[in-house]
Amino acid sequence: MSEAFVHPTAVVDDGASIGDDTRIWHFSHVMAGAVIGERCSLGQNVFVGDSVRIGNGVKIQNNVSVYEGVILEDHVFCGPSMVFTNVLTPRSAFPRNTSADYAATLVKRGASIGANATIVCGVTLGENAFVAAGAVVTRDVAPYAVVAGVPARRIGWMSAYGDMLTFDEQGRAVDSQGHVYERIDDDTVRRIQ
Repeated sequence: MSEAFVHPTAVVDDGASIGDDTRIWHFSHVMAGAVIGERCSLGQNVFVGDSVRIGNGVKIQNNVSVYEGVILEDHVFCGPSMVFTNVLTPRSAFPRNTSADYAATLVKRGASIGANATIVCGVTLGENAFVAAGAVVTRDVAPYAVVAGVPARRIGWMSAYGDMLTFDEQGRAVDSQGHVYERIDDDTVRRIQ
């Protein structure tokens, strides 16, 4: 492994932790308390707030702000210009700028968020969930669920590999890699093999 690469125009505040083989590109800013794992890629103009936790192998495309209160587990994908919020009731005249004011957002392992999607704070995106471009997520998203629209609604299920899942009469689906998934009920899918 090699050390992290930080482009000369990027700012990484003292106290930030950046893992090996991570790349931080043009005009990005990582604040002092942030922890970023190994093999991550932060595109141009990415902001990472204080106390943010980012796992290994995360890809954050251009123009994304990851505000305090957001946790990204391993192998999360954040598409260009997608938005995280961290305060439910922001007011300019009455700033809410302490960690106690922030609603936590958890994006679990392997989840993908499309370009220009908005994730309202306080939700959890389940493992390998897929948020379509432009969606506005206002509530939790189940593992392997595909959500789209405003507000986002589930429109299907997707494998960890990225295949849309079609379930047979027994409630089973197989992705292109041979992995088997089971639909437990209308709101729950799990990988069984």
